[in-house]
Amino acid sequence: MREPEIELLCSQLASYYVFPDTANEIAKVLRARLDEGAYSTVDDDEAFAAAVTADLQSVNGDKHLRLLYSAAEVPESDQESAWDPVAYRKEAEQDAFGIRKLERLEGNVGLLELSLLHDADIATPAIIAAMNLIAHTDALIIDLRKNGGGDPHTVALVCSYLFDEPVHLNDIYNRPDDTTQQFWTLPHVPGPKFGGKKPVYVLTSSRTFSGAEELSYNLQQNERATLIGETTKGGAHPGDRYRVGPHLKSSIPNGRAINPISGTNWEGVGVVPHIQVPADEAFAVAYEKATAMS
Repeated sequence: MREPEIELLCSQLASYYVFPDTANEIAKVLRARLDEGAYSTVDDDEAFAAAVTADLQSVNGDKHLRLLYSAAEVPESDQESAWDPVAYRKEAEQDAFGIRKLERLEGNVGLLELSLLHDADIATPAIIAAMNLIAHTDALIIDLRKNGGGDPHTVALVCSYLFDEPVHLNDIYNRPDDTTQQFWTLPHVPGPKFGGKKPVYVLTSSRTFSGAEELSYNLQQNERATLIGETTKGGAHPGDRYRVGPHLKSSIPNGRAINPISGTNWEGVGVVPHIQVPADEAFAVAYEKATAMS
């Protein structure tokens, strides 16, 4: 009953997954589970997606590798990707482009809470406005405790306001076209920068994922910020989404991050903060340090 979806998913893994050998191993697991009848009694698409996701992640624990249930119908298209830019733009607008909170706290400490790092082609004006508003604070707290990730171009934009000199932040290898893209701080950003000298504190939790982990890792590797909180979730493989059925789409990582300083990334291990405290205590620790410095 579920064979068409499983076979389509296996073919997507073979075409796109960043590690071809691992894709073969994962496909073997899925086909074995299909033959065992593991999916035959799962009529509900949402339950099916959850069961398949557990099997997808059983080989190497890649948290980006998922089968997603969509309540809205996933339209058939001649495009490979199942990405819906119109729906996504509306979602980003309603999310205030990921800017959950922006404040100047007592003691002239800036607080920027980001819930997502939305695509740069949509979120750039909002990120610029936020970074300009906190540019003249004496210390900055960036709260990524509830941030599920996002666009490496947006990560680079945020970082560009926190350094004075050009910095090579990250590389991303992309399997489908066998290329590696470098990400640097931008040579010019609109408005004033926070700059590269004043203290920055980044708050993390076990929920901090993907692009938010990249932002944390970039700043940590360049010794630009003090990370406070919990070890992050551990996902360093960006990817795309593909249609599997009317209410199902796969999330398949087709790339991997390569930090130019460490030569590796945070996949499977997370980003370990400098100061490890429970996530709900991280702000108090950071604010105390920020006010002591300012």
